[in-house]
Parts: sequence; C-alpha cells; structure tokens
Amino acid sequence: MSGILSDARLAARAWVKHPGFTLIAVASIALGIGANTAIFTLVDQVLLRMLPVRNPQELVQLSFDGIPYGSN
Repeated sequence: MSGILSDARLAARAWVKHPGFTLIAVASIALGIGANTAIFTLVDQVLLRMLPVRNPQELVQLSFDGIPYGSN
C-alpha cells in the first residue's frame, strides 16, 4: 500500500512541476472520451435501436426507376 501512495505523490509532484504537459494530457484524454461517447451514442441511436413505430417489420421502401419529370 505504501508503494502506491509514494507513486501517487511522485505523480502529483511531476504534474505540478510541468503544468503544460498535465493540461495537454488531461485535455487529450477528455477529448478522446468525449469523441468515443459521441460515436457510440450515434451508432446506438442509428443502428441498434428499433424504429419508433408500432410494427417496424411492416415498413416498406418505395423507389422509382423511371425517367424523372422535367429532365431532358
């Protein structure tokens, strides 16, 4: 247990001695966590959740393969 406390004290002294490095490291970790959360939230909402309709298996997609009106 004493080894962990001495390591923590050494890390705290290094952080105080080099505040610029500490700020960059903390900002990088925060940016990584935020980007990771945003990506996984988007994947969850778009790909994993069911559509908010009563019977999603009855939905159909219509398409038109002919010549669109007004084209030359």
